[in-house]
Amino acid sequence: MADIVSPIPGIFYVAPAPGKPPFVSPGDTVEVGQTVGMVEIMKQFNEIKSEFSGTVESIEVANAAPVTPGMVLVKVSEG
Repeated sequence: MADIVSPIPGIFYVAPAPGKPPFVSPGDTVEVGQTVGMVEIMKQFNEIKSEFSGTVESIEVANAAPVTPGMVLVKVSEG
C-alpha cells in the first residue's frame, strides 16, 4: 500500500469544483502524475498528483478538510 501525502498545509478538495465529480474514488485506477485532489492555500489551488500507479483504496481526508504537510490524503495499492 502506498500513501499519497500533502506536501503543504491547506484545505483539501476531492473535486475540481463544487458539484463536479471527484478526481478519483475508491476502486479507480490511477497512473503516475494523475491528479487525485487539490490543496488550497491562500486562494491558490495546488494539484496533488499520484506518485504511484495502482488502484485507489481509500480517500483518507474529507472534502474541504484542513491538512498538514505529510498528512495521508489517498491510499493506493500499487500494481
